[in-house]
This record gives sequence, structure tokens and C-alpha cells, in this order.
Amino acid sequence: MELMVKDKERILEIAGRLGVTTAADVKSVGISRNHLYELCKAGKLERTARGLYRIPGALSTEHGVLIEVAKRVPKGVVCLLSALRFHDLTTQIPHEVWITVPRGGWRPQMDYPPLNLTYVSGEAYAFGIREHAVQGIAIKVYTPAKTVADCFKFRNKVGLDVAIEALREAWRSRLASMDDLAEAARVCRVFTVMRPYLEAIV
Repeated sequence: MELMVKDKERILEIAGRLGVTTAADVKSVGISRNHLYELCKAGKLERTARGLYRIPGALSTEHGVLIEVAKRVPKGVVCLLSALRFHDLTTQIPHEVWITVPRGGWRPQMDYPPLNLTYVSGEAYAFGIREHAVQGIAIKVYTPAKTVADCFKFRNKVGLDVAIEALREAWRSRLASMDDLAEAARVCRVFTVMRPYLEAIV
């Protein structure tokens, strides 16, 4: 009985440290996954999605939902409006998590949080990915320059006004140089579209 109590305490410690825990996290330290269900019944954990558990109210931070997505969609990269928000390049708060996944890959199925998916391939997917540690979890996010170029590429989804404002903010805050922006624009094949706006901010 004492061992079971310690195992449950250990699970709560892991959940508190990681923000979100999974059966794999628990199993990796030699603890039975059955304790997760028992803790949920006791109200000490809550199941946020299939296979994901957290301490109730623990994900009050704005980036909390990104942790859940990173756990469930390891190849997903935070992009467009969610990446703008991550880099403080917009005041908008997206009601979905915008992620890019490789074209032809597995389509994530999640009840929460809601996802807005973009599919790309090759360099358009791989270019500009950076990992950021949030509560000990590595979250893939596109760089500010790549995010701006993506906004122009997918301007029909996010709006041209959002793309232009993102460009201005990235330049004003010095999060992206002109070389960074031009390179990202070429990778995303929107240099011709972006060029007038790049010239206007110099």
C-alpha cells in the first residue's frame, strides 16, 4: 500500500513538472499506468485527450495547449497564427492551434485542443524549425522569418493584413533581418509577393 501511494505521488510530481503526462512517461519510470486512472477517479488528475493527463488547472499558461500538441503530434510544427502569438508578433489569440505537418503523413485526430492543419513538404516543411523548451517539453516552432513568409504564402487563410502586420512587427522588433526574411520568402516561393512590402519597411 505504501508503495502504491509513493507511485501515485511520483505520478503527480511528473505531471506537475511536465504539465502533461502520458502512460509512456509513467511506464518509463516503472510505474503502472493503472494509477493514472485511479488518480483521475480521485480528481487529482484529469484526462484532457486520449492518453494525456494533467493536474486540474495546471495548464493555465498560454503555451499550455502547445505542450499537449507536441506530445500528440511530434512532427507538428507550430505555424502561422499560433507561431505569431508565440513570438509576440500579434495581439490575436487563436482559438485553434495552427500546426504544419508533412504532406502525405498521418492526420492527427484530437478532440482538444482544436487544430488548424497545414500540409507542406520538402524544404517548405523543414526550413526554419526551432525547438523551444516549455515546462521541459520540446515544442517545434517556425522562426519569425519563416512564420512571416508562411503568412504570405497562406494569405488566403490568415489574411493579407495579418501577413503585412507580422512582417512589420518582425522587422520592428528585430526578430528577423532582411536576409532572414528574403531567404524564407524564397523557400516559401513568395519572394515576388513579399518584395514590395520588404522594400517598404527598409
